[in-house]
Amino acid sequence: MAAPVFSLPEGRSGADVRSPKTAELLTRRLRRMIVTGELRDGDYLPREAELMAHFGVSRPTLREAVRVLEAESLVEVRRGSRTGARIRVPGPEMVARPAGLLLAVAGTTLGEVLIARLGIEPLAAWLVADRGSDDAIEALVAALDDLTAKLAQDVSGAAVGAGFARFHEVVVEQSGNRALVVTAGMIQEILARHMATATRTHYESEPDEVQLQYRRAVRAYEKLISLVRAGEADEAERFWRRHLISANESLLRGFDAAGVIDILE
Repeated sequence: MAAPVFSLPEGRSGADVRSPKTAELLTRRLRRMIVTGELRDGDYLPREAELMAHFGVSRPTLREAVRVLEAESLVEVRRGSRTGARIRVPGPEMVARPAGLLLAVAGTTLGEVLIARLGIEPLAAWLVADRGSDDAIEALVAALDDLTAKLAQDVSGAAVGAGFARFHEVVVEQSGNRALVVTAGMIQEILARHMATATRTHYESEPDEVQLQYRRAVRAYEKLISLVRAGEADEAERFWRRHLISANESLLRGFDAAGVIDILE
């Protein structure tokens, strides 16, 4: 059977196909200024009167544009404040929550998320080692130092899980690939939450085994840093993939049936 043909409503014409409203044009202009860095994170927009004069728009037009930017989390408006709207440059967290919700609605499992990580972090490790920048090495060392400090204080707490998750974040952040950072950010909250839960749950049931895994993980992090220092990109990628496969087995133990919806609740 052929698909039904849409019938155009009577009484309408091309007049409904219009050019963008002034507020839409202003929104695009301000959005571009934020994206290009002309307006920087933390900057305050001038007062309404100044903006109206500068752009030649009315107050309702200006307010409509600011409302759109606020809905996009590009500006922060404090009602009753004497200052103007504050610029907020979006980070990966801007897409993390809606992405997590989408994964939950789709019935995504924890196992699927961990497999997706295998497609992201080994490549990031290759890029970090290939670049071999001092800043990247310092960031990785700092993340490892922070983790070992947490382990020295309380090996059973959620802070330890957060410390492990943070090292993985830094690996991707230091890759220098912004698309990779944003992609990883979509699942990072899921992974960070699960690492905190798994750390606490596993430690309560088998503390000796968990502490052994901690030591292995720390050695793996140290090994990755040494490969980055040596600029051995191919070996860094292979090594990090092997480590993640092993880590995934531990993270899934006892959570085989867990879905993203269970982790985000």
